[in-house]
Amino acid sequence: MTSALPSSDERRAELAEGLTEVRARIAAACAAAGRDTGEVTLIAVTKTFPASDVRLLAGLGLTDVGENRDQEARPKAAACADLPLTWHFVGRLQTNKARAVAGYADVVHSVDRSRLVTALSEAAGRTGRTLRCLVQVSLDEDVPQEGPGRGGAAPSDVPRLADEIAGAANLEFGGLMAVAPLGADPRPAFARLAEVAVGIRRAHPSATVLSAGMSGDLEQAVACGATHLRVGTALLGGRRAIVR
Repeated sequence: MTSALPSSDERRAELAEGLTEVRARIAAACAAAGRDTGEVTLIAVTKTFPASDVRLLAGLGLTDVGENRDQEARPKAAACADLPLTWHFVGRLQTNKARAVAGYADVVHSVDRSRLVTALSEAAGRTGRTLRCLVQVSLDEDVPQEGPGRGGAAPSDVPRLADEIAGAANLEFGGLMAVAPLGADPRPAFARLAEVAVGIRRAHPSATVLSAGMSGDLEQAVACGATHLRVGTALLGGRRAIVR
């Protein structure tokens, strides 16, 4: 027997509590790092949660929403098209999905190969939009992995991809993204990401986005200079089936 879903008022209270707790964690992390909270953007990763949750979060003042899968993101973005939201595509992206994602995403965090740069440039041109793109950096090197890694381009390939995005029509190079390796201390990985970012900004001074940190490691990400945090579970609770 399954438990009943919470009412709208109950769900709003749950989300408000989660948002308060996450914002308090971000504030504490910024204070510890000597940073201003205004430097950090919270992205609510709403994978498996309904569009109604996005609306409730928007009502609570959240402006940035992240999605991992196109088949879920596309209808959700359409259902919330009247809201003043920035949509972030944060999952691995196949080139054959580029055209669909270019129709609703404002920022693509997971660019990791040249073919995807080309596909997104062409797709954005067809839709008449400009996409902000981040290069996803692999932090799995030198860390033992069980199963597949987190994905991303090798650090040595990042400068070339950054140049390709910056030179592509209809794309804007925004910076870097990474996911901490599984089963390892995230702090050294995020520190390495910050080092890669320093080099990239010499060639691309406006590429200031550093997307790193999730529910379990946002403090370490803030300490290493993250500007965007992708938070799901800590904000929305355990995953549940989408109910539209």
